[in-house]
Amino acid sequence: MNVALVKSIAEQPYGELFAAARSRLPGVGPVADAREKAFDDFVRRGLPHRRIEEWKYTDLRALLRDVAPLAPTPNKTAIDRAKDAMEALAVDGTQNLVLVDGVFAPELSDFTALEKGVRVQTLRESLDNDGNPSRADLLLTSTASDAMISLNAAMATDGVVIFVDDEVKLSKPLHVVHVATASGVSSFTRSLLKIGNGAQVTFVESFVAAEGAKTYQAYDSVVVSIGDKTELQHVRLVDDARDAANITTAVFTLGRKSKVNTFVLTQGAGVSRYQGFITFAGEGSELSTNGVNLLGSKRHGDTTLVVDHGVPHCTSREVFRAVIDDQAHSVFQGRIIVRPDAQKTDGKMMTRALLLSDEAEADNKPELEIFADDVTCGHGATTGALDESLLFYLRARGLPEKEAQALLISAFVGEAIESIVNDDLRDLAVATAERWLASRG
Repeated sequence: MNVALVKSIAEQPYGELFAAARSRLPGVGPVADAREKAFDDFVRRGLPHRRIEEWKYTDLRALLRDVAPLAPTPNKTAIDRAKDAMEALAVDGTQNLVLVDGVFAPELSDFTALEKGVRVQTLRESLDNDGNPSRADLLLTSTASDAMISLNAAMATDGVVIFVDDEVKLSKPLHVVHVATASGVSSFTRSLLKIGNGAQVTFVESFVAAEGAKTYQAYDSVVVSIGDKTELQHVRLVDDARDAANITTAVFTLGRKSKVNTFVLTQGAGVSRYQGFITFAGEGSELSTNGVNLLGSKRHGDTTLVVDHGVPHCTSREVFRAVIDDQAHSVFQGRIIVRPDAQKTDGKMMTRALLLSDEAEADNKPELEIFADDVTCGHGATTGALDESLLFYLRARGLPEKEAQALLISAFVGEAIESIVNDDLRDLAVATAERWLASRG
């Protein structure tokens, strides 16, 4: 395989990384060809920077100055440290599928105790399966294109491929846990979830760091295909090390009369970007997507969502909240696209940011692209500080200032967190938010 030459200074380290890691990447033949094409596309597009509209607030050329080498295959020490991190995460009642430093860890996963109607393979074994002529398709994304999507496809080392059969109603959430144990390294993971018609699934993703792990870079992608009359609850919790980087892309395709509820909470990582591409491919579907950024110090958190209404009679609701302290920077970009044939679309989006210091920054950019005439669409964005009159009211009744602030902040993010249907997962999100509030000092 010939590795493409990288001409730009910004992309050169990624070319060196790709060349150095090639022998460790699974798949030959069509898989190797797909990787090469993906990397060529990354080179052509270039590392995202502020002159690209979708990345104007998250300049990776400035934020990711160093490209970390690929993480080594985890040894027993790394697995033991990951196990300790899993115990600290303390999520009960889930079927765990664990990736340690970007590699599937069967000894930490409920790989053999899955519910009936669920099949799981690792991405590595799927790409190495020469008997599957379409295995290279696991690296392709048809409904979204982006430089970081292409880089992930070129470098994906492992992940999980999950199939849920028709009419299966899972009693336990499927939980993909990413644990970082090594410092100063990068991991590239890619997971796929295909849900059959009439199924009901709760899907959770967590990003956590083992004690001592720092300055690592996590590049992840998840592709979800949702059948007709299917219900999906998706929860994503990011609690990476404070100096880590997390760049994740999620691609959802909704079938007919499906119901999808998503929630994303980011309170870790020094640099994070979550970009979600959600496409309505079947009529009569409903989407509720909610998110919260809790950022302090000098952390940068970007949530970018593109909701594409391609068919009629679909509904989408987006609620996003950001709480920013110190010199942190929160970004929310939300775009609703209504195609010409998508009549009777009902799409609404609301984002609010709460600034807790004079140096905190919030950039909110809601967008509507409407090409149909019989629709109901709207958006709104607000940015402000804590209400001084409410603070005075609470302090006058004996609450210390920090406790009064915490009470108001909890109420501010509560609307988004309450969208989580599963009680245990909602409690986990609340506990994560409370932990962030307590760490403010």
